[in-house]
Amino acid sequence: MADTGLTTVPSSHAVKDTIDRLEADVKRKGMTVFARIDHAQGARDAGLALRPTELLIFGSARGGTPLMQIQQAIGIDLPLKALAWEDAGGKVWLSWNDPAWLASRHGIAAGGELTKALAAALAAAAKTAAGP
Repeated sequence: MADTGLTTVPSSHAVKDTIDRLEADVKRKGMTVFARIDHAQGARDAGLALRPTELLIFGSARGGTPLMQIQQAIGIDLPLKALAWEDAGGKVWLSWNDPAWLASRHGIAAGGELTKALAAALAAAAKTAAGP
């Protein structure tokens, strides 16, 4: 994990397809998708250029609420988010905040079972979304 808490993995798919796959996987696992934001479309609407970049906001009250019961301010970082983006070379990446880093940021013991479970769920979803 980088000092920023950001985890980034390469994707074998286009940005839209990566987020489509991620959205389908988290829904299949019973999570709620709260929003999908196409940053590149927003840029185009403003007359600006941006390589493909999409954000998915998703989560589960069962996963997030226990963290907020410990430290309510972590709600600024919840629900979870994942960003698919294309770099200048055309390579697509999938990035998300590591739950242990988020917990640590808010003074919650980062090694707790809940953050480990959230991290595992995110890693599995990312593998499904970005993998072959």
